[in-house]
Amino acid sequence: MQFLWWEVLLVRQTDQIIELKQKIAELTAMSEPKLVQEIEFLHHKKKIQVTMIVGEGTVFLLLLLIGIYKIKQAQDKETALNNQQKNFFLSITHELKTPIAATKLQLQTLQKQKLTEEMQQSLITNALIETERLNALIDNVLLASRLDAGEFAFKTAKQNLSELITGILNRYYKKEIIAGEIKLKIDENIFGEVDENAFPSIITNLVDNALKYSPNQKDIFIELLSEKDACVLAIKDKGCGISNDHKEKIFNKFFRAGNEETRNTKGTGLGLYIVSYIANKHNAELTVKDNSPKGSIFEIRFNEA
Repeated sequence: MQFLWWEVLLVRQTDQIIELKQKIAELTAMSEPKLVQEIEFLHHKKKIQVTMIVGEGTVFLLLLLIGIYKIKQAQDKETALNNQQKNFFLSITHELKTPIAATKLQLQTLQKQKLTEEMQQSLITNALIETERLNALIDNVLLASRLDAGEFAFKTAKQNLSELITGILNRYYKKEIIAGEIKLKIDENIFGEVDENAFPSIITNLVDNALKYSPNQKDIFIELLSEKDACVLAIKDKGCGISNDHKEKIFNKFFRAGNEETRNTKGTGLGLYIVSYIANKHNAELTVKDNSPKGSIFEIRFNEA
């Protein structure tokens, strides 16, 4: 503003000088060529100054607007990150408390009640499931931390993906498979180049995500097949689906749709981030698309070995 004010003041002074020169010429009835040339020069100088003011003022205004936009953009980004971190801490607190509270209740029941052998075994089994859930959650948080710090050394080797995936699913989701909530179509003897320590995190996080967002209709279909020199793993659900606006964001760390204080589904916002990171380290292609009539399909294409 000060720059603009001084430029305007300079133009006004030039106008005053021109007026004085013209009055002098009129009063003295002089028409010497030098005086006429000087007046013309002052008019020309005024035009140049006006042009400079308009040009420099326009550039200054553009730079000011760009600066304001960049500052606003940085503030919005920082606000979004703070909200994501806040949601993460709220969710991780809830996720840690839930299995601890459930295990505590089951152990207290065993301690205080006289139960049959069958009921005791049922409570012990449920307590072990909650412990396994807590362990998996902690492993996910630690894995995300190691990935960010670059402390996880990926070592890919030829693996029988058919056997590896079947083993992972039977270990963690046997109850859901028996109940018919998870259906499998795993072609035999499909080999791929994967890290056997990191690969299970892809399976568990994708399956957990499918189960989590299929609250009313747990109908998960897991398929592994060979296609054009690639191993294709597809996990399909019939849940609530993913909006187009969120399809790119879901792989960002801590991202979860909505606010943690009002959200009903559990989770930390780390699962799909881990899947994306590990898939990228395997040079695998990860895509998400809509299932029909509803739900989502996560598909990963690994290099065939």
